[in-house]
Amino acid sequence: MDVLTAASDAFFIIIEPSRMMFLLLGVGIGLLVGILPGISGVAGMALLLPFTYDMDQYTAMAFLLGLGSVTTTSDVLTSILFGVPGHASAQATVLEGYPMAKRGEAGRALSVSYMAAMVGGLIGAVILGVTIPLLRPVMLYVGSPELLAAALFGISMVSALSGSAPLRGLAAAGIGVLFAMVGADPQTGTLRWTMDTLFLWDGLPLLGVALGLFALPELCELAIGRTSVSKVPNQDLKAGMIQGVKDVFQNWWLAVRCSSIGAILGAVPGIGAAVIGWLAYAHALRTEKGASKTFGKGDVRGLVASESSNNAKEGGHLIPTIAFGVPSGASMAILLGAFLIHGLVPGPEMLTRNLDVTYAMVWSVVLANILGCAACYAFSGYFAKLTLLRYTLILPSVLVIVYIGAYQDSRDWGDFYTLLAFGVLGWIMKQLRWPRPPLILGFVLGEVIERYMFISIGRYGWDWLNPMTHPIVTILLVMAIVGFARAFMSNVRAEGGARTMMGGFGAPHFAKADIFPAALIVLLVIMLVQAMPWAFGAKIVPLFIGGITLFALVLSLTAQVFKKPKVARVLTARQLSGEDPEPEEEMDERIHMDIAVDHGSIPKREVIRRAVIFLGWIVSFMASIGLIGFLPSVPLFVIGYMKIEGQERWKLSIIMGTVLLVFVWLVFHQILAVTWPGSYLGDLIPAAKIIPSV
Repeated sequence: MDVLTAASDAFFIIIEPSRMMFLLLGVGIGLLVGILPGISGVAGMALLLPFTYDMDQYTAMAFLLGLGSVTTTSDVLTSILFGVPGHASAQATVLEGYPMAKRGEAGRALSVSYMAAMVGGLIGAVILGVTIPLLRPVMLYVGSPELLAAALFGISMVSALSGSAPLRGLAAAGIGVLFAMVGADPQTGTLRWTMDTLFLWDGLPLLGVALGLFALPELCELAIGRTSVSKVPNQDLKAGMIQGVKDVFQNWWLAVRCSSIGAILGAVPGIGAAVIGWLAYAHALRTEKGASKTFGKGDVRGLVASESSNNAKEGGHLIPTIAFGVPSGASMAILLGAFLIHGLVPGPEMLTRNLDVTYAMVWSVVLANILGCAACYAFSGYFAKLTLLRYTLILPSVLVIVYIGAYQDSRDWGDFYTLLAFGVLGWIMKQLRWPRPPLILGFVLGEVIERYMFISIGRYGWDWLNPMTHPIVTILLVMAIVGFARAFMSNVRAEGGARTMMGGFGAPHFAKADIFPAALIVLLVIMLVQAMPWAFGAKIVPLFIGGITLFALVLSLTAQVFKKPKVARVLTARQLSGEDPEPEEEMDERIHMDIAVDHGSIPKREVIRRAVIFLGWIVSFMASIGLIGFLPSVPLFVIGYMKIEGQERWKLSIIMGTVLLVFVWLVFHQILAVTWPGSYLGDLIPAAKIIPSV
């Protein structure tokens, strides 16, 4: 009865007009923050925190949670419309939403995302409200062994995210884990693969890696195709929005399951937002009928899984924050700062004396999700029409925002280099049908696995593997082993059984595509050789993971070289020269969990030429930033690209460049106070330093 009374009182406190006004303001700011790639809710909450000093406890929490609850609702705009993940948690959304936009279903994809996000947010809030008084003893039981086992179970999801090519997926995940270990080892201080670069001491930045792998390749494909995102004119956006609502309710049980996954995993410190979306997506891939054939091609069920879990995790994040004062992420750490400002102490007081404040936070999450969903529906019809614009009107502006988003991680020139390097890697992987999701999953979980493994061994020895003392660890490890085994068994069945698979080898046949795994093997050998002299604590995990990855790469390349081709290929002289596209039989027919490559009738040689031109524009943009500064480079790049690449009118090009410059200057320079990277001109002319944009 005390809980019900507190919940009822909190509801009437929150719906008071003055507090609703601040809640609505927070929602509006959160939606705007979510649209900008790389600008997470952390920046928004940090920006709003000083404005809460004169507010009461209820209003301050409503204001901040209004923003934090909806940033993952609006970040689907760039993910679906342009294939650019708004945040790390929206990467799985790209796999289904962008193909739908390309075939003229942008309105439907946006509608599915908004409704699934609202359902997930509501379920996450309900789980938060119901479980806070109950989960305290459970959370106290969870230690580093359980968190390590959870991370290992998460990495086993590569079996679902690799399609029917588990060796490629395992290799990609292993490489991701090794990339996560770049930097100073937290145990011994050993510098691992830093290449004598100070920037890499703190490791590779997540935003640069994620945007490079998933954003730049899609922008490159847009530049290669030289068309609008969607080739379907006269889209019935209203019908698509209505159908999207129906899709979510037709898959209501999937939405409930994935929302629960998001809320539960969100309550576990160390399991980041990027991981939760992929795990829910992998769950849908394994459990939904026929998903293995349709996921990655624009299946609404993948959107339901990803977006419902993304928004539900916000409710889960609040559980350890409120109950123990342990933030599940950077945004929750800022919320803890708000607790201190307003005299709130996480722990028992939030469940007793301040129970009404706790349930005011629950109601804030509920109302924010409803208001955010309604606002997105109101304006999505206009945003969906962006997919019909010429690529020269969209691509340069989106590319500038992507670079700004990547720069927010470390605010160092290394962010740009990371973005470019992983952009090239992501494009090559996409062309050769190597799955990118396992790589980013391994990168996110790599540091978690290593940290909790050392803590577990240092605290418990090897007793943490004892099923009698740590039963949760045993269950999760068994589930991880089963996950890997299922992937290999499915590959064996796809090949017609073990006997057929082992007997299908013949004389070696090499192709250009074999250069990529061979190059990865060489890179891996170099990395392992460099790791040999390190201290034992610094090299044990890299050598173990690297050995498994090297074995998977060698096995995959061996099978690729010695496996007898299923279809004999006879290429004409024009196809050998690259003037005509090669026949479809050359493509790898295995299930591929990524956005399909579709160049239509464009010859392969022309595809490569256009990709090199796009790379040249990126390098030119970076060179301009290094020479004259970021802000002056924005209009020059936009105007130059539109005029030279697209032959656009001077007037339109200048207007677009000027508008984008004003937007970047106002939002990032004035409001967010971004410190732009240094430039040659700024260092050469001392007077120029008084102009921060140079």
